Amino acid sequence: MSNITLRLENVKKLQAKRWENEDHWDTLNDLLVKELDEILLIEPNNNPALINIGAVYSDMGENEKALHYLKMALQLGSNDKNLFVNLAIVLIYMEKHQEEYLEYLEEAEDKIEDPLTFKAYFDPQSH
Repeated sequence: MSNITLRLENVKKLQAKRWENEDHWDTLNDLLVKELDEILLIEPNNNPALINIGAVYSDMGENEKALHYLKMALQLGSNDKNLFVNLAIVLIYMEKHQEEYLEYLEEAEDKIEDPLTFKAYFDPQSH
């Protein structure tokens, strides 16, 4: 197993811990961004890293940055279910046109989730 794969598995574990340690939410988000940035320096076209950093930025409320990374993964041809779900979540938070995010949600239905990626948090009550 490659070093990058191990690092992505660790990122996913750390991401899950954010929910158990909400007092350390900002610190853990900063660690996630730092680690994903380092992975992207080594492998700029690493789809799981792009999708995950997009999810983290979405969770931080930085939707423009999130969209940037998610669109990069899309342009690279990622077929990961979490990519399409995350794109929809970011577009909903950005209050984009409904057709745009519904299209991503429809596309996500037939996709398979990459075990190295995760979904952005979505709170339908937040807007």
